[in-house]
Amino acid sequence: MGIAISPKELKTRLDKGDKLVLVDVREEWEYSLAKLDGSILIPLGTLPQSLARLNRDSEIIAICHHGMRSADATNFLIQQGFTNVKNLVGGIDAWSTHVDGTVPRY
Repeated sequence: MGIAISPKELKTRLDKGDKLVLVDVREEWEYSLAKLDGSILIPLGTLPQSLARLNRDSEIIAICHHGMRSADATNFLIQQGFTNVKNLVGGIDAWSTHVDGTVPRY
């Protein structure tokens, strides 16, 4: 199982109604500018203290601005024993560019 998901693949899965947990690891100010509906904010720096907020059995999609912090988050969660975690390639910027142009770019 890969640890990456493209914006278009994520959109398809969301449209199908797949149960995904969208974890946005950006800072609060970034999240207030642009976010995916239904995502939860857990800034990367607080992720180690926030593991109890996440269900280890859920499929987790990590999101950030361009996909770098969320890649770090994905790797960290896997190291912590989460087995079904994916990184949104290109982050919310790629989501805005390839899926939903109404999501602001910054």
